[in-house]
Amino acid sequence: MFTTPQEAEQAFYEALRQADLNLMMRVWADDEEVVCIHPGGMRTIGHDAMQSAWQQIFANGPVTIHPIRPMIMTSVMNSIHVLIEQITVATAQGEKSAHCYTTNIFSKGPAGWKMILHHASHAPQDAGLFDLQDRPGTLH
Repeated sequence: MFTTPQEAEQAFYEALRQADLNLMMRVWADDEEVVCIHPGGMRTIGHDAMQSAWQQIFANGPVTIHPIRPMIMTSVMNSIHVLIEQITVATAQGEKSAHCYTTNIFSKGPAGWKMILHHASHAPQDAGLFDLQDRPGTLH
């Protein structure tokens, strides 16, 4: 059981780093109302479809993703996390990196905090360094 949405999110990224399908599926709500959208991919809807999609992804091995610059909005029953993912992949030419803008939504239920949506889309390569307008210094 994840007692905070941050614990659930940490487990999500750990499951990616370990290609651990069991841990990944413990993060997701056991519900047909869950949605996952990968960059350039189709929507995956429902728990069984989600498990099948992650199984295919993990067949290629671990995924190195580092979440950075989170903006978190939490209420009593929901938590929305908007962040940048730094993705690193090994290629014949060496390691390559990419960035995604990501939204993770968690819902609190009897089994603790669970993910109900993960939506990632391509971001500019320098998003992690120069995407500063998302954090205003002063609110008026």
